[in-house]
Amino acid sequence: MSKRTFNNITEAIGDTPMIRLNRIAKDIPGEVFAKVEYFNPGHSVKDRMALKMIEDAEAEGRLKPGGTVIECTSGNTGMGLALACIVKGYKLICTSSDKQSKEKFDVLRAMGAQVIVCPTNVAPNHPDSYYSVAERLHKETPNSIWCNQYDNLANRQAHYESTGPEIWEQTEGRITHFVVGVGTGGTISGVAKYLKEQNPEIKIWGVDSYGSVFKKYHETGEFDEKEIYPYITEGIGEDILPKNVDFSLIDHFEKVTDKDGALAARELARQEGLLIGYSCGSAFQGLRQLKDELDEHSVTVVLFHDHGSRYVGKVYNDDWMRERGFLADNVKAAKDLISGHRDVPLMMCYSGELIDSVVQKMRQYNISQLPVIEEGKIIGSVDDRHVFEKLIDHPDLMTRPVSEVMQAPFPVVSEDATLETISSMISKEIPAVLVELKEGGHHIITRHDLIAAMG
Repeated sequence: MSKRTFNNITEAIGDTPMIRLNRIAKDIPGEVFAKVEYFNPGHSVKDRMALKMIEDAEAEGRLKPGGTVIECTSGNTGMGLALACIVKGYKLICTSSDKQSKEKFDVLRAMGAQVIVCPTNVAPNHPDSYYSVAERLHKETPNSIWCNQYDNLANRQAHYESTGPEIWEQTEGRITHFVVGVGTGGTISGVAKYLKEQNPEIKIWGVDSYGSVFKKYHETGEFDEKEIYPYITEGIGEDILPKNVDFSLIDHFEKVTDKDGALAARELARQEGLLIGYSCGSAFQGLRQLKDELDEHSVTVVLFHDHGSRYVGKVYNDDWMRERGFLADNVKAAKDLISGHRDVPLMMCYSGELIDSVVQKMRQYNISQLPVIEEGKIIGSVDDRHVFEKLIDHPDLMTRPVSEVMQAPFPVVSEDATLETISSMISKEIPAVLVELKEGGHHIITRHDLIAAMG
């Protein structure tokens, strides 16, 4: 069996496998294949366009030896650029948004990149957005380039030259539908251009997020700022219109919720052994939602653009999923609500503890309610909203004991108390209940816990 050898890591980019989806796609008509891009050395499809953008800049004389590469990235493009910069000897600075997973930042720093984290919830033209910060750094840094993957057409050209031809060859020209999440638009537009040149009847479906402008703009030509709002899914959807998105080549946009994309990613791991990224789950979910458009002769390719290792603290973390109401646990009683943390001691405060100390404790541990104890007995409760209202009128209370602002103790229920019972107790005035544990001690169930369980 022959083995290929490479002169450096960038030569290993491309020629990723096509894998048939079996169990998870049994209800989808026709054949379904995954183009699994995490087999690239940087574990994502972005390796292709990252190398292309640098090579084009070199060929055009915009990037010279010893130069600096700057890019705004959700993480994967940064990884591809990091590989190329290591091989070619460039410095790399990445700006990113604070909604991206910590794992992505850790990997970029491990590969020698400088990472600057910027706020998500600002307009693209805001000076603190990760687009604006990248552009400013480029202007301030001699011998640098700002790749700008959103408007740099080398992005989609890379996929026209490599990803599209690979898909055509691997399906032996039988492909009828191509499905992929849309962010910068390079992958969908480059692949679409190549495939439609081979067969204009091939349908191109883009998967979008709720909170993104793509779908409405594609259907109406209107850039509607009312469509823009925060969402959790990483890597797809935009609040801008990148030049790389060729809307004329895209036949349909399908929106997928944050929850459905996350759950689909977990399904793919368990049913197909494919540990893929968050938006890959969204891409497959988009295909599911459109399955009635397919028939037994359909040959669909869905592109999975990155690896799930970058989301182990999010999509593949049960606690993270529960916090967002994405996991529907079988919760019937109080004991079910506290089962995941009943061994963790309940946070409390003492009646003589200063309000300033209690406020700091609530901030540190991100909690809103605390029982108040005295000589080992629960004698009251404190709620951040109530404390805030008191402090507005009497700022000097910060140096007074919490007993001066505490309210009545939270109601106490048994471990077997039903959700209906707990719900009837929680109100605007009573934000939590305490659960009396059979082994002794208490735990707390807040309004937030109840809402999450009902989701």
